[in-house]
Amino acid sequence: MRERIQALVLTAVVVGSLFAVAPAAATADQQAAASVTFDAQTSGGQTVTVDSATLPNGGFVTIHDSSVQEGETLGSVVGSSAYLEPGTHDNVTVHLDEPLAEDDTLVAMPHMDTDGDRVYEFVSANAAVDGPYTADGGAVVAAANVTASSTVSMSDQPTDGNSVVVDRVELAEPGFVAVHNDSLLDGDALGSVVGHSAYLSAGVHENVRVELDESVGNETVIPMPHVDSDGDETYDFVSSEGSDDGPFTDMNGEAVLDTAMVTQSNTASVSAMNQTTGGHAATVDSVFLPDGGFVTVHDGSVTEGAVFESIRGTSMYLEPGLHRNVRVSLDDPYTEDGTLVPMAHMDTNGDEAYTFEESEGSEDGPYTADGSAVVDTASATVSASVSVDHQQSDGHTVVVDSVDLSEPGFVTIHDASLFTGESLGSVAGTSTYLEAGHHEDVEITLHDPINESQTVVAMPHVDSDGDQSYDFVTSEGSDDGPFTANGGAVVDTAHASVNAVTTISDQESDGSTVVVDSVTLANGGFVTIHDGTLADGAVFDSVRGTSAYLAPGTHENVEVMLDSELDGETTVFAMAHADSDGDETYTFVESEGSADGPYVANGAPVMSSATVDAPAMTTETTETMETTEMMQTTEAGDTTDDGSGGSVPGFGIGIALVALLGAALLAVRQQ
Repeated sequence: MRERIQALVLTAVVVGSLFAVAPAAATADQQAAASVTFDAQTSGGQTVTVDSATLPNGGFVTIHDSSVQEGETLGSVVGSSAYLEPGTHDNVTVHLDEPLAEDDTLVAMPHMDTDGDRVYEFVSANAAVDGPYTADGGAVVAAANVTASSTVSMSDQPTDGNSVVVDRVELAEPGFVAVHNDSLLDGDALGSVVGHSAYLSAGVHENVRVELDESVGNETVIPMPHVDSDGDETYDFVSSEGSDDGPFTDMNGEAVLDTAMVTQSNTASVSAMNQTTGGHAATVDSVFLPDGGFVTVHDGSVTEGAVFESIRGTSMYLEPGLHRNVRVSLDDPYTEDGTLVPMAHMDTNGDEAYTFEESEGSEDGPYTADGSAVVDTASATVSASVSVDHQQSDGHTVVVDSVDLSEPGFVTIHDASLFTGESLGSVAGTSTYLEAGHHEDVEITLHDPINESQTVVAMPHVDSDGDQSYDFVTSEGSDDGPFTANGGAVVDTAHASVNAVTTISDQESDGSTVVVDSVTLANGGFVTIHDGTLADGAVFDSVRGTSAYLAPGTHENVEVMLDSELDGETTVFAMAHADSDGDETYTFVESEGSADGPYVANGAPVMSSATVDAPAMTTETTETMETTEMMQTTEAGDTTDDGSGGSVPGFGIGIALVALLGAALLAVRQQ
């Protein structure tokens, strides 16, 4: 196998010894000033909190798992913070790219930004850049015992008595969040349960609405995450008398919980913040509807008596109780800056359809308090808005959750070098042309894949020259610049977790080998070549060949010897596989998927595709190679396989998930 590793060969190290990395761009005095504090904690498995980190020249705080103590310099990295400016930072949240499924000793380590691009590349660059701060001949570190369990938070709130909203719950394993009344404090673990959520997958869940079996009001309630211990996705804690689905526990062995004061109320309320919008949608931060109903967005003319003409849009029907972050689509878009007046409306006829305007006010009128309609006001700056959430990525695509444009344009993904002034060089990828309006789940293909977890910046750009083509970079910024508001570009940022990336180009081959341009594996493993039958669900039979074991890091020009030759023009898929059993031997096929499954991003295997043109078995070649073929058949049997018989229409990097469901589910179980 022909392989070129991008940087240097690493030596085995342990915590407290100096990492074998590229020379740091910092003086000894500056390095000595680096420090980190990391206390023992309970985590929901997705994030950890570093109490304090001092980085004299800026950089990152990286979290390593306990394998760093065994010399796993790169493979031990399980997460890294966003770029931190020089100085001291408290309570730094780090998203883990490898969620904790069990307790572990984790190590917080300040890393430098040696190349100054604000992008953490220590693993993908094979330790050539962004190495750790050092002091007294060793890396600056702090270790902490982290309990993989859950966290929960709930704020004080009004209630209709029949539902509450839990602000945030983070689960290391699937489960539920139950709401207990204060009789729990007297030891009534079962009788105190007044309601529970639907089944929740492992991960982070925000604004979890819990319908209650027993009414509450003017009392303290206790949200408590419970594990789905029997795996049936049904909350059985009470019915099993506590033998199933018990609470998650913290590092002290006590139940994870929070407390909140709920106040039963018959008075509606609504709250909205000043916001930038593309004019086609508005966000109401919270609305409390004691009897259910709607939240309607009026413009400022409602204060002048234009009751109906001021209506810009209305939410869908909202159940009784508290609702947060309600997005209201505007049927009458804002075209210039103005005032938002969100107003709580009743559902007076009980049909769950808003008929206030068409009934000329006889139905679904506003909630009132002290003789006036329940409203709030906020300013709307008309430009664009964008939202991108933390996500897993295969390195080739990023999904922007929503973008609202007042004019036609695009949404661009920039990397973090944008914040160093690299407005052009930071452009990583751009959407197709978008009409003015609200768009959701915009998938953006990146020009060059990102091969390390990092901060991505979503930025809407206007089509200033009207040619429906993104010209910001080629025009050196003179065309198609960003939408702006309040003196700056409209942006949102998110953490993109990237654990594996493969890149493969179209190529010619003799049929016996395929070359994969680049493979980055956070935890080591293999790159496997599948033929086009993978698209038909042939998860195992599509395997044509696999690389030798690849250590954590980036590998270029990986030559994969095929077990069965390709013939003609064929689509192949280069898929990143983990070494789940740690034996550095690929056993995915022989284990029928129980070992060495693929790396996964968003429920699908991490892979890329290419067309391989291998010599076809034509009449001429058959005549000239007849003797050779007979010898091959006699000595080794006929190993020729026509694969997919050519390219697979409609399949590329985003191959149909249905065809790969088996592999994806296996991979999820591995990780």
